[in-house]
Amino acid sequence: MLHILALFSFLLVSSSHAALQDFCVADFTAPQGPTGYSCRTPAKVTADDFVYSGLRQPGNTSSIFNASINSASVHKFPVLNGLGVSVARADVAPGGVLPLHTHPGATEIILVARGAVTAGLISSDNTVYVKTVEEGDIMVFPQGLLHFLVNTGGTEALIWVSFSSPSPGLQVLNTALFGNNLDSDLLEKITLLGDDEVQRLKGIFGGTG
Repeated sequence: MLHILALFSFLLVSSSHAALQDFCVADFTAPQGPTGYSCRTPAKVTADDFVYSGLRQPGNTSSIFNASINSASVHKFPVLNGLGVSVARADVAPGGVLPLHTHPGATEIILVARGAVTAGLISSDNTVYVKTVEEGDIMVFPQGLLHFLVNTGGTEALIWVSFSSPSPGLQVLNTALFGNNLDSDLLEKITLLGDDEVQRLKGIFGGTG
Protein backbone atom coordinates (compact mmCIF):
# COMPACT_ATOMS: atom_id res chain seq x y z
CA MET A 1 0.00 0.00 0.00
CA LEU A 2 2.85 2.42 0.81
CA HIS A 3 4.35 2.12 -2.65
CA ILE A 4 0.98 2.88 -4.25
CA LEU A 5 0.70 5.99 -2.07
CA ALA A 6 4.20 7.03 -3.13
CA LEU A 7 3.25 6.82 -6.79
CA PHE A 8 0.14 8.92 -6.35
CA SER A 9 2.02 11.45 -4.19
CA PHE A 10 4.33 12.04 -7.16
CA LEU A 11 1.37 12.51 -9.46
CA LEU A 12 -0.22 15.04 -7.16
CA VAL A 13 2.97 17.07 -6.79
CA SER A 14 3.56 17.00 -10.54
CA SER A 15 0.09 18.37 -11.21
CA SER A 16 0.95 21.66 -9.50
CA HIS A 17 1.61 23.15 -12.93
CA ALA A 18 -1.90 22.41 -14.16
CA ALA A 19 -3.98 25.14 -15.70
CA LEU A 20 -6.02 27.41 -13.44
CA GLN A 21 -9.24 25.82 -14.64
CA ASP A 22 -10.38 22.52 -13.14
CA PHE A 23 -9.49 20.49 -16.24
CA CYS A 24 -9.07 20.77 -19.99
CA VAL A 25 -10.02 17.63 -21.88
CA ALA A 26 -8.08 17.81 -25.15
CA ASP A 27 -9.95 18.75 -28.29
CA PHE A 28 -8.05 16.91 -31.03
CA THR A 29 -10.03 18.68 -33.75
CA ALA A 30 -8.19 21.92 -32.94
CA PRO A 31 -4.47 22.57 -33.52
CA GLN A 32 -1.99 21.75 -30.77
CA GLY A 33 -0.20 24.75 -29.27
CA PRO A 34 3.02 25.08 -27.25
CA THR A 35 1.16 24.47 -23.98
CA GLY A 36 -1.03 21.62 -25.20
CA TYR A 37 -4.38 21.19 -26.91
CA SER A 38 -7.44 23.41 -26.83
CA CYS A 39 -10.15 22.41 -24.38
CA ARG A 40 -13.24 20.45 -25.25
CA THR A 41 -16.49 22.21 -24.43
CA PRO A 42 -17.34 21.30 -20.79
CA ALA A 43 -20.85 20.31 -21.82
CA LYS A 44 -19.33 17.50 -23.90
CA VAL A 45 -17.24 16.10 -21.03
CA THR A 46 -18.55 13.01 -19.22
CA ALA A 47 -17.38 10.80 -16.33
CA ASP A 48 -15.93 8.39 -18.90
CA ASP A 49 -13.36 11.03 -19.87
CA PHE A 50 -11.75 10.70 -16.43
CA VAL A 51 -11.20 6.93 -16.67
CA TYR A 52 -8.78 4.98 -18.88
CA SER A 53 -8.87 1.18 -18.95
CA GLY A 54 -6.11 0.55 -21.46
CA LEU A 55 -3.52 -0.59 -18.92
CA ARG A 56 -5.44 -3.51 -17.44
CA GLN A 57 -3.91 -6.29 -19.52
CA PRO A 58 -0.25 -7.36 -19.74
CA GLY A 59 1.57 -6.36 -22.89
CA ASN A 60 3.12 -8.72 -25.42
CA THR A 61 6.74 -9.30 -24.39
CA SER A 62 7.71 -11.25 -27.52
CA SER A 63 9.47 -8.20 -28.99
CA ILE A 64 13.17 -7.91 -29.78
CA PHE A 65 13.76 -6.62 -26.23
CA ASN A 66 11.36 -9.09 -24.56
CA ALA A 67 9.42 -6.19 -23.08
CA SER A 68 6.27 -4.20 -23.67
CA ILE A 69 5.33 -0.59 -22.87
CA ASN A 70 1.74 0.62 -22.89
CA SER A 71 1.35 4.31 -22.17
CA ALA A 72 -1.54 6.49 -21.11
CA SER A 73 -0.38 9.85 -22.37
CA VAL A 74 -2.59 12.73 -23.46
CA HIS A 75 -2.92 11.22 -26.94
CA LYS A 76 -4.77 8.22 -25.47
CA PHE A 77 -6.19 9.84 -22.33
CA PRO A 78 -7.24 13.37 -23.36
CA VAL A 79 -8.18 14.52 -19.85
CA LEU A 80 -4.45 14.65 -19.00
CA ASN A 81 -4.14 17.74 -21.20
CA GLY A 82 -2.68 20.52 -19.05
CA LEU A 83 -2.50 18.44 -15.88
CA GLY A 84 1.25 17.77 -16.01
CA VAL A 85 1.11 13.98 -15.57
CA SER A 86 0.84 10.71 -17.48
CA VAL A 87 1.37 7.04 -16.71
CA ALA A 88 2.47 3.82 -18.40
CA ARG A 89 2.65 0.09 -17.81
CA ALA A 90 5.79 -1.93 -18.54
CA ASP A 91 5.80 -5.73 -18.72
CA VAL A 92 9.32 -7.19 -18.92
CA ALA A 93 10.04 -10.90 -19.36
CA PRO A 94 13.00 -12.48 -17.51
CA GLY A 95 16.14 -11.20 -19.21
CA GLY A 96 14.15 -8.54 -21.05
CA VAL A 97 15.28 -4.93 -21.27
CA LEU A 98 14.05 -1.41 -21.70
CA PRO A 99 17.07 -0.17 -23.65
CA LEU A 100 18.86 3.14 -23.22
CA HIS A 101 16.36 5.91 -23.87
CA THR A 102 15.39 9.36 -22.76
CA HIS A 103 12.22 11.39 -22.23
CA PRO A 104 12.98 14.96 -23.35
CA GLY A 105 9.83 16.37 -21.77
CA ALA A 106 9.49 14.71 -18.38
CA THR A 107 10.98 13.26 -15.23
CA GLU A 108 10.04 9.59 -14.78
CA ILE A 109 9.37 7.52 -11.67
CA ILE A 110 9.07 3.74 -11.82
CA LEU A 111 7.32 1.57 -9.25
CA VAL A 112 8.15 -2.13 -9.35
CA ALA A 113 4.84 -3.84 -8.61
CA ARG A 114 6.09 -7.37 -9.27
CA GLY A 115 9.54 -8.90 -9.75
CA ALA A 116 12.97 -7.30 -9.51
CA VAL A 117 14.95 -5.31 -12.07
CA THR A 118 18.32 -3.67 -12.43
CA ALA A 119 17.88 -0.06 -13.53
CA GLY A 120 20.30 2.74 -14.17
CA LEU A 121 20.76 6.27 -15.45
CA ILE A 122 23.63 8.26 -16.88
CA SER A 123 24.08 11.87 -15.78
CA SER A 124 25.19 14.68 -18.07
CA ASP A 125 28.77 14.28 -16.79
CA ASN A 126 28.63 10.55 -17.74
CA THR A 127 28.38 9.28 -14.17
CA VAL A 128 26.46 5.99 -14.09
CA TYR A 129 24.00 5.17 -11.29
CA VAL A 130 22.82 1.54 -11.21
CA LYS A 131 20.62 -0.12 -8.61
CA THR A 132 18.62 -3.33 -8.17
CA VAL A 133 15.01 -2.23 -7.72
CA GLU A 134 12.81 -4.77 -5.98
CA GLU A 135 9.07 -5.19 -5.55
CA GLY A 136 7.62 -2.13 -3.83
CA ASP A 137 10.65 0.06 -4.61
CA ILE A 138 10.57 3.24 -6.69
CA MET A 139 13.34 4.89 -8.69
CA VAL A 140 13.48 8.27 -10.38
CA PHE A 141 15.02 9.21 -13.74
CA PRO A 142 15.47 12.98 -14.07
CA GLN A 143 14.17 14.66 -17.20
CA GLY A 144 16.24 14.20 -20.32
CA LEU A 145 18.79 11.74 -18.89
CA LEU A 146 19.54 8.42 -20.56
CA HIS A 147 18.29 5.46 -18.54
CA PHE A 148 17.64 1.73 -18.90
CA LEU A 149 16.16 -1.29 -17.16
CA VAL A 150 16.94 -5.03 -17.23
CA ASN A 151 14.80 -7.76 -15.71
CA THR A 152 17.37 -9.62 -13.63
CA GLY A 153 14.77 -11.57 -11.64
CA GLY A 154 13.42 -14.98 -12.45
CA THR A 155 9.83 -13.88 -13.14
CA GLU A 156 8.08 -11.41 -15.41
CA ALA A 157 8.29 -7.92 -13.98
CA LEU A 158 5.38 -5.50 -13.82
CA ILE A 159 6.36 -1.86 -13.57
CA TRP A 160 4.12 1.17 -13.23
CA VAL A 161 5.57 4.36 -14.62
CA SER A 162 4.58 7.96 -13.95
CA PHE A 163 5.75 11.05 -15.84
CA SER A 164 5.72 14.73 -14.95
CA SER A 165 4.15 15.60 -18.30
CA PRO A 166 1.06 14.54 -20.25
CA SER A 167 3.36 14.09 -23.25
CA PRO A 168 6.85 13.07 -22.06
CA GLY A 169 8.32 12.19 -25.44
CA LEU A 170 10.61 9.24 -26.11
CA GLN A 171 13.90 8.71 -27.92
CA VAL A 172 15.43 5.22 -27.89
CA LEU A 173 19.17 5.33 -28.51
CA ASN A 174 19.28 2.20 -30.69
CA THR A 175 16.46 3.41 -32.92
CA ALA A 176 17.87 6.94 -33.09
CA LEU A 177 21.15 5.58 -34.43
CA PHE A 178 20.10 2.60 -36.53
CA GLY A 179 16.40 3.05 -37.30
CA ASN A 180 16.62 5.93 -39.78
CA ASN A 181 18.27 6.86 -43.09
CA LEU A 182 21.51 8.28 -41.70
CA ASP A 183 24.28 7.48 -44.16
CA SER A 184 26.19 4.36 -43.13
CA ASP A 185 29.59 5.94 -43.77
CA LEU A 186 28.77 8.77 -41.38
CA LEU A 187 27.33 6.34 -38.85
CA GLU A 188 30.51 4.28 -38.90
CA LYS A 189 32.56 7.42 -38.21
CA ILE A 190 30.46 8.69 -35.30
CA THR A 191 30.06 5.28 -33.64
CA LEU A 192 33.49 3.76 -34.48
CA LEU A 193 31.67 0.63 -35.65
CA GLY A 194 32.60 -1.32 -38.76
CA ASP A 195 30.35 -1.53 -41.81
CA ASP A 196 29.24 -5.12 -41.11
CA GLU A 197 28.02 -4.21 -37.62
CA VAL A 198 26.29 -1.04 -38.79
CA GLN A 199 24.46 -2.95 -41.51
CA ARG A 200 23.50 -5.68 -39.02
CA LEU A 201 22.03 -3.16 -36.59
CA LYS A 202 20.24 -1.29 -39.36
CA GLY A 203 18.69 -4.56 -40.38
CA ILE A 204 17.43 -5.13 -36.84
CA PHE A 205 16.04 -1.64 -36.28
CA GLY A 206 14.78 -0.90 -39.79
CA GLY A 207 17.34 1.66 -40.91
CA THR A 208 18.35 2.43 -44.50
CA GLY A 209 21.18 4.30 -46.20
